[in-house]
This record gives sequence, C-alpha cells and structure tokens, in this order.
Amino acid sequence: MTPTGGPLEAPPPAAEPALSGAVALANRVRDRGLTEVRKAVVGQDEPLELMLCGLIAGGHVLLEGVPGVAKTLMARAIARSVSAEFKRIQFTPDLMPADILGTSVFDLKSQSFVLVRGPIFTDLLLADEINRAPAKTQSALLEAMQERSVSLEGKNIALSPFFTVFATQNPVESEGTYPLPEAQLDRFLFKIEVGYPGDADEEAMLKAVNQGFDSGDLARAGVTPVISRDELMQARHAMAEVTIEPAVLSYVRQLVAGTRKSPRIRLGAGPRASVHLLMASKAIAALRGRGFVTPDDVRSLVGPVLKHRLLLSPDAELDGATPGDVLAEVVKSIEVPR
Repeated sequence: MTPTGGPLEAPPPAAEPALSGAVALANRVRDRGLTEVRKAVVGQDEPLELMLCGLIAGGHVLLEGVPGVAKTLMARAIARSVSAEFKRIQFTPDLMPADILGTSVFDLKSQSFVLVRGPIFTDLLLADEINRAPAKTQSALLEAMQERSVSLEGKNIALSPFFTVFATQNPVESEGTYPLPEAQLDRFLFKIEVGYPGDADEEAMLKAVNQGFDSGDLARAGVTPVISRDELMQARHAMAEVTIEPAVLSYVRQLVAGTRKSPRIRLGAGPRASVHLLMASKAIAALRGRGFVTPDDVRSLVGPVLKHRLLLSPDAELDGATPGDVLAEVVKSIEVPR
C-alpha cells in the first residue's frame, strides 16, 4: 500500500542505457557515410552498410557480382567519403607481385638501390577484379591482409593502421577468372554478393546519367570526405564499448561450429571466422547506434561472414545445393538465445 492507502503505482519503465560517445559517433559515421555515397550509388544500401561495417571492424571486404553492378563505384565512393589515402590496382593476368608490393630500383644519382613502394602502401586499397590475376599474384596480398605489414628486401615494413582492402571479383564461372585460394578467402571479413538494382533504382540511375552524372567524376557528383581519420579511429574504438551477453557470444560459437558438424559441408569455418563474426556483430551494433549485440545482429551477418569459407560435400554439390542453402540449414538447426 502507498502512504495514502491507494493502490501501488507501477514502477516506471526501465530507461534505455545511455549511449557512449564513441557509439553515438559510430552511428553518425554510418549516417553521414551512407548519405554521401548515395549521391553516386543508387539502390545498394545493404552492401554499402556492410562495407562501412568492414571499415569500422578493421576487416577486408570482397564484392562479387557480374560486370556493371557498381562494385568498383561503391568502393571508390566509400573511399572518397573518408579522409584517407586511396589507391587502386587493376588486376590482370600479367600482374606480378612486385606491381603490388614494390621493388628495389637502382638510382643512378646515388649509385645505390632505392626501395620503391607499391600501391599496397595506402589506407584504402581497391583490388579491382582480383580474380583475374593468377594465384601467385593474389597471394602477395596474404601477409598484408593478415599482418598489416609487408616483407620487402629482407625488411618488415608496417602498413597504415587503417589499411583495408576492398576487392571486387566477377563470378568464378566468368571467362578469364582464377578462383581465390581458400587461405586468401579466409582473410576477408565479408564476401558481399552484389546483385542487379530494382526497377525503380535502375530508372533513378538512368535519370541521373541523363542529367549529366558521370561515375568517373565523383567530385562533380558532390561526393566529398565527410569522415575524418580521427572519427574513423574513434568509431573503431566504439567496438570496445559494445557489450555482448554470454548467451549471444555462445550463439556466435555455435553457428560457426555448426558448419564443421554438418555432413553436407566438407570444410567448415575455422576460429578466424568466429572472431570475424563477433567483431562484425559488435561493429554493426555500434553503427546502428546500440551499445549491445542482439541475436539479430549475428544472424544478419552469418551469410557475408561464413559463406565464402565453406566447401560443400560432393553429395551436396550433386544435389545442386549452394553454400547459402546449406548455411541456412545450419542456422535453422541452432536455437536462437532469448
């Protein structure tokens, strides 16, 4: 009873936990980045958000799709929205590792060899049509992607703390492509499948082109740097302030471990995939303005994080199953935490 003898009043609803400054900043980075990139890219919001997520999580992103669906444009637009150094490598069958990493050149003036650094020494690297180069050249990226350093002329040279690879590739069935080695695929945080735009989005794109839009001139389209290096680093720090309940953390482990137990999967995802799924879930929560990870965050990222790491069993391949089909079966078999 209350002091006046009336009925007990219901307690006020629990307040939402206050966002930390870093998480709020990460949310602003997402909103500003998407708004800026939409000036050049129409109808690809989900891939664009995943690319920003990879940038915040410190992971590399592989974009796969048929030619002409704006894979390269998305990478260029994201890079332009960030105040960071950007370089591009066009992968071709005759590209050599030295074209990526650099090499020593004899300087006539100093009468000595001088190390000329390759385009890998940058913040954001666009590896365009990465699967058109042979495996030897593709593997030149392996150490850089994992260790963020390069071994040249017997020296270990550190790369930028912001070093991120945005790679594009055509489907492996396309003529003149080489499949990426499994070890290199495992270095990518996400593999994002970029599809055709919807009818309304494609029509909006045509109207923009008719009015003078040129995808080769992002400055004219109004895409400008709206995310500073300091803001990008602070947004990365926000991940440390995103919490995850033990049940949701266990859910991450169970999803990845489930790919190793499925009889329809010959090679499941390894521990690096568990780490990537955890870090991506924390990054997407921060970008969406939440200080905690939900099971929905994890489930939404299972495909982009895991599909490219799986090798199906011969029986599953004979049945015409895809990694996405089998992964959906694994996800369905694991109870979602409440």
